[in-house]
Amino acid sequence: MSKASPQRLHLVFGGELVDPQRSEFKDVEKIHVVGIFPNYASAYAAWKAEAQRTVDDAHSRYFIAHLHRLRDEEAAASSTEELGN
Repeated sequence: MSKASPQRLHLVFGGELVDPQRSEFKDVEKIHVVGIFPNYASAYAAWKAEAQRTVDDAHSRYFIAHLHRLRDEEAAASSTEELGN
């Protein structure tokens, strides 16, 4: 029996910021939760679509949160590990 690899869940969310130079949302009640994705590649694709959709609004910003890091804050992951390389 092989050991299953841990899930690498990612949350994509965003909304209007108070200031485009900071990561503070203008109204947390209006944060747009795009979804939770099973891997970085699909989260990145969702993030990119939302970022492109709001490109003309300098105060809108979307983020990818690495939910698996919340479960195990001691484990560091490299960017290549995120892509499965």
